[in-house]
Amino acid sequence: MLETQFNFTKTNEKTIERVVQKDEVWIMHMVLNKGESLPEHHANSNVFMIVVRGTITLQLADQDAHHYESGSIVNIPHRTLMNVSNQNEETLEFFVVKAPGPNMMNN
Repeated sequence: MLETQFNFTKTNEKTIERVVQKDEVWIMHMVLNKGESLPEHHANSNVFMIVVRGTITLQLADQDAHHYESGSIVNIPHRTLMNVSNQNEETLEFFVVKAPGPNMMNN
C-alpha cells in the first residue's frame, strides 16, 4: 500500500485531537459545543480552518469577531493572536491544517 489512512473521532462531545503530525503538515480535528472555546493563542504556523458543521466564531488580533459557517475555509496568518469559539446552538466541527508543521516554522 502506498497510501496511509488517518482516522478522526466521530462525536458530538468536545474533542481536540491531532490526526496528522508530520513536518510538512499538521491536521487537527475539533468539535466544540455551544459556549466552548479554545484557549487564546498565537498561530504557530500558516493555519487553515475548514468548517464542516456549525458556525465558528473567530476573533483575530484586534479585529471584531467574525462568524464562518460550514463550507468555509479560513486562512489565518502565522503569529496571529486568535480566539476560537462556538457561540451558536449547533455543534461546531472543524479541521485545522497547519502547513508547514509548527516544528518547521521559526516561532
